[in-house]
Amino acid sequence: MKANPFTANSRPFSSPIFLLSTPNSTPKHGNGETIKASSSSSPSEQHNENKMKIEIRVCTNRTCRKQGSLDIFQVLTGIAPPYVSVVSCGCLGRCGAGPNVVVLPEGVLLGHCGTPIKAANMMSFVCGTDCSEVESSPENCLKALALRKRAEDDMSHGNFSLAYNLLSQAIDLNPFGGIHILYKDRSAARLATGDTTGALEDATKALTLAPNYHEAYICHADALMDMDQFEAAEESYSVALELEPSIRRSKSFKARIAKLREKASPANLG
Repeated sequence: MKANPFTANSRPFSSPIFLLSTPNSTPKHGNGETIKASSSSSPSEQHNENKMKIEIRVCTNRTCRKQGSLDIFQVLTGIAPPYVSVVSCGCLGRCGAGPNVVVLPEGVLLGHCGTPIKAANMMSFVCGTDCSEVESSPENCLKALALRKRAEDDMSHGNFSLAYNLLSQAIDLNPFGGIHILYKDRSAARLATGDTTGALEDATKALTLAPNYHEAYICHADALMDMDQFEAAEESYSVALELEPSIRRSKSFKARIAKLREKASPANLG
């Protein structure tokens, strides 16, 4: 039976992470205010109904920031499964034991999460991942994240074929978290190389893993528009906008809608 990472006497982590409060205690902000999970959820949080919604809050206040909490926040964000949200927060107290994170709804406060492998180990146990399986290991999850970062850099420089290869390597590692982002990114890379069918397949896979992932809906719509399936593309763009209304102000999203309208105009269709 798998060890409980929230038991004070257990040692599930390969590197020491200190349990600063138990699931039966209520962690507080540095000002004494009780920490509570958000009572309302956005559309992007209302997926994977068979999974318990988990929120990980990372202290990015001054002391924890000096101890590397911003880097840990980026790692946790990159390896989180769709049902886990990672957010920054203010002081959690016990500043000398940072970087500190709190796991909700359990209300568990953990300290000394100062390295990527500690963060990955914590995420693995929070998500109930069986680390005895090599392909599900925290190490492989970090390798996949590193490959994705390299691929995104290649894509920013127009090297889409290289990005595709890196993302395929990352997907083959079968990381326990962040794989929906890998499929979304590979969809964009495949579309840029002219593989429209593959782009649609990867966007669909990303949405299967994360049904309310607005960026995957955008990739889905991009592929459909390239296939001249304009009504379906418009529907996917609309869902993306419903899930994340802020993209309405995005120049890239506005450009996509303008392109769709131009391609779907009667003059061009005729």
